[in-house]
Amino acid sequence: MLLKTLIAAAFIAIVASIAAGAGFLLTDDTRSRRLLVSLKVRIVLTLVLLALLLYGFLLGDLG
Repeated sequence: MLLKTLIAAAFIAIVASIAAGAGFLLTDDTRSRRLLVSLKVRIVLTLVLLALLLYGFLLGDLG
């Protein structure tokens, strides 16, 4: 159950990062680095999500 909660939390964090990046894209000036940081966070969260999914499938907890 904890693994499914962690997967859901990672997915929600990815969606929040996408929303934040869209907001930064629309409002920030050209010298702002917040959009780049948002992209880096999203990449790390995606890797975490993939690792959690792989871990769950290898242990048999997800399917």
